[in-house]
Amino acid sequence: MSIASMTGFAREAGVTGAYQWAWELKTVNGRGLEVRVRTPSGLDALGEEARGQILKALTRGQGQLNLSLSKGASAPTLRVNQDVLRSLLSAIGGLSLPENVKPASLDGLLSVRGVVELDDDAADPAQDEALMAALRAGVGALIESITAARLKEGQALAAVLGQQLDQIARLVDEAEAAPARQPEAIRIRLEAQIAELMDGKNALDPARLHQEAVLIAARADIREELDRLHAHVDAARGLVLEGGAVGRRLDFLAQEFGREANTLCAKANDVSLSRIGLELKAVIEQFREQVQNVE
Repeated sequence: MSIASMTGFAREAGVTGAYQWAWELKTVNGRGLEVRVRTPSGLDALGEEARGQILKALTRGQGQLNLSLSKGASAPTLRVNQDVLRSLLSAIGGLSLPENVKPASLDGLLSVRGVVELDDDAADPAQDEALMAALRAGVGALIESITAARLKEGQALAAVLGQQLDQIARLVDEAEAAPARQPEAIRIRLEAQIAELMDGKNALDPARLHQEAVLIAARADIREELDRLHAHVDAARGLVLEGGAVGRRLDFLAQEFGREANTLCAKANDVSLSRIGLELKAVIEQFREQVQNVE
């Protein structure tokens, strides 16, 4: 299984009857899982149904789901309201008209307000069974697309994380092999510093100088930090290979990487070790930023 990114975009669109529709889903980084929905009026229930399916399919990230719906223009239909017309005829039939008044004509009756109605076919889309079926199918396809997009992005992320872990491992090896960690190297450096301060007037006891160098080396020992860094690298590689929703665990390891690198820098007793420690912190920060994208 591959890791997945929390960043992705998917779109599913179609035409059903007189309706044109399009689902769009965008996801970005998030500490938890949240999906906001925007649908046309009357389709709120469908939006919540789609939201529930997305929440089941994803683990982390902030998502925005949008549904756009439009209806093609069609010629309006005229409809005679039979009930109103019958009532009107009944009322007219009961009247006694003067001789100079002609009976109502058909065109006159049809011109009465309410007799002829304009049917613009503005049906409720939520009542269109074919449309609702198509929209539900579109949600399923949308989830498949966003999942595929996040997995594809995750493959690229895995490659980047692997390179960064290789860099961290290399720097840890360099720190482990640094000659400056050896007591003899510390003794020589300490002896040179003391000689410079004392201007060569008095020579220190070599045994005492070596003892002091051993004490300094013990206080500056980074063996534990190096061992933990090696262990964290192995654990992070295992999580990347394991795949799935490992983002939170990788984020925890990134924090642990940072703590060990800070301690290494604090204990560094040589410019070369300080340089390695600073470079290590820079790579770990890059690793941490990339981990924020992992589901």
